[in-house]
Amino acid sequence: MIALGVVLIILALVLKVNVLWTVGVVLLVVGAALWILGAVGRPIAGRRHWY
Repeated sequence: MIALGVVLIILALVLKVNVLWTVGVVLLVVGAALWILGAVGRPIAGRRHWY
């Protein structure tokens, strides 16, 4: 999810599409939050790991 967010942000910069920028930032933030919560061992929605 983090990688997809970064790719979308790069595409938004190249193609000058604001919607891709917004979606990319949202995916990046959500992916980072899930990664941090998973790293501390806290289960999220009944799952201990998100792949």
